[in-house]
Amino acid sequence: MSRDSLGDFERLVLLAILRLQNEAYGLRIREEIEDRAQRTASLGMVYTALERLENKKFVSSWTGGATAERGGRSKRFFKVEAAGMAALRQSLSITNQMSAGLEKLIGVLR
Repeated sequence: MSRDSLGDFERLVLLAILRLQNEAYGLRIREEIEDRAQRTASLGMVYTALERLENKKFVSSWTGGATAERGGRSKRFFKVEAAGMAALRQSLSITNQMSAGLEKLIGVLR
């Protein structure tokens, strides 16, 4: 796998960040993946993927303000960057190309 390609879980993380917009932080990303993809994900898995994506410059992060509900701890929020959008578009395009014409074999994809 090349440095710029996305793994399956990384793709789910990027999609979750896009869906959550300004509320994209670790716990919410995990919940979004579990709810929409019906896939169990630990926070460790999510943060490992986020670190890889940040190292690839596909996402950036910033620290929000501390909240009383979190015992004064801050949340780390994430945003998909242009390189991440390009990698996501390419990954989804490849999936669409590979699955085109196979609807009868594997069922309706969309």
